[in-house]
Amino acid sequence: MVADTGTWVVVPVYNEDTVIADVVAEIRTSFPNVVCVDDGSRDSSAERIAGTEAHLVRHPINLGQGASLQTGIDYALRGGAERIVTFDADGQHDVADAVRMAAILRSGEADVVLGSRFLESTEPVPPLKRLVLRTVAALSPASRKLKLTDAHNGLRAMNRAVAEDLRITMNGMAHASEIVASLARSSWRIREVPVTIRYTEYSRSKGQSLFNGVNILFDLSVRQR
Repeated sequence: MVADTGTWVVVPVYNEDTVIADVVAEIRTSFPNVVCVDDGSRDSSAERIAGTEAHLVRHPINLGQGASLQTGIDYALRGGAERIVTFDADGQHDVADAVRMAAILRSGEADVVLGSRFLESTEPVPPLKRLVLRTVAALSPASRKLKLTDAHNGLRAMNRAVAEDLRITMNGMAHASEIVASLARSSWRIREVPVTIRYTEYSRSKGQSLFNGVNILFDLSVRQR
């Protein structure tokens, strides 16, 4: 397989020292350009990243995943990225899905490709997580407008023009709803594709609670008033 040097993968990292080196190694089998944004981790995540061939950017304090994504996107754009993929640090995403999504961008079929665990998924989604994600999607006008089934999937791909246009201002987990709202207001061509989520014991422990899902909706509704 020929490495995709035009696609940069942005990985927000917070206290992921047990898995991040393996995640980076897996990503780099297909994408040589990886930027990990260590978001004020209290563990040895930064040291683990420094031991890989990924680019390391550090926030001195924890700012939240939204801020980490924006930092990583800005870094990748300065590095000459033609496409950007966002990828979670906990090992739940499959690099093969990212490769397929980047290929859709290269073909010109779409400007943005969003991953969904609810389209043709073979991996069972934990019941509470399914409830949270379905509720967020159902109550979000932007998600309904775009007919999205999984607005809070961390695996996304966008071309350079979209990345340059996107400004994530919500630092916490509500950034995902903010991204969807921004896309809903745009004229970009958006496609949702099925992806696999690997629910390991570790990734389950990092997941969203129902309370967090309600907080996301509240934060976004207040911000948009």
